[in-house]
Amino acid sequence: MRDFLSSDDVSPEEQAALISRSLDMKSGKNAKSKALAGRSVGLIFEKPSTRTRIAFEAAVFELGGHSITLRADELQLDRGETLEDTGKVLSGYLAAIVVRTFGQERLEAVAEASSIPVVNALSDLEHPCQALADVMTIKEHFDDLSQVELVYLGDGNNVCHSLLLAGAKAGFGRIRAACPKGFEPIEPILDRAVAIGLETGCEITVGDDPAEAVKGAHVLYTDVWTSMGRESEQAERVKVFEDYRLDESLLDSAASGALVMHCLPAHRGQEISSEVMDGPASVVWQQAANRLPVQKALLEWLAAPRRRGQ
Repeated sequence: MRDFLSSDDVSPEEQAALISRSLDMKSGKNAKSKALAGRSVGLIFEKPSTRTRIAFEAAVFELGGHSITLRADELQLDRGETLEDTGKVLSGYLAAIVVRTFGQERLEAVAEASSIPVVNALSDLEHPCQALADVMTIKEHFDDLSQVELVYLGDGNNVCHSLLLAGAKAGFGRIRAACPKGFEPIEPILDRAVAIGLETGCEITVGDDPAEAVKGAHVLYTDVWTSMGRESEQAERVKVFEDYRLDESLLDSAASGALVMHCLPAHRGQEISSEVMDGPASVVWQQAANRLPVQKALLEWLAAPRRRGQ
């Protein structure tokens, strides 16, 4: 079976097909799929969630299936059962396992032991389902993605990692990440995104000057300055990231008609101003709504019978 643990787990062609199917799902075209009829999907959440959890539960229901949502403390993991054993057991009951967790190695352990698809619903390394919705949202506004210049502002975190990979696979013209020194995306992800970009025509750069990065950009994207699990760093991070706030002054330097994106939840007044988030450039709510058709398309695709590795 195929897993979706990273934005790099699909080819550019597969990603494009998923985006196309997501757009069909949203529009209602051929959207009556019951790919999960009579089947169940397990949703394991070791971190809090709003959009990811609700969108997956709704997606499973709309595909005719049943979702079983569990916290880690509701399983036997807290009593010493291994992730591998959990994956083997759940494989006997479910059509797929969706996991929101901390280390990427936890996802990989479940996937290695499971005989059903495993989906990354967010880890400390990546957020690939969010990146699919991001590409879909941008596709709704730009016919030619090769002409799109996207700027990511802030912490080079899991959202940034998946956006770099998915954006490169989508063939954006250019992706610029503006991050404070010491908060850049990690080198293995950056190197992989650059390599993908060389094949798809996407130029990827990283710098630390937000004012310079946004000049002429078509899409401005930001995320929280303090990710889950790093709350103790909040006060220090606010000082470090102050110049990276997505406000009207930065937006004014972007291309005319530029879009503003945020994966949510947002800390208004920190990484983004309310004026920008609620303004005419914002597609934040469209971006959030697109999590549902994207996750429907993904689950439908993963539910298709195939041998592992295909």
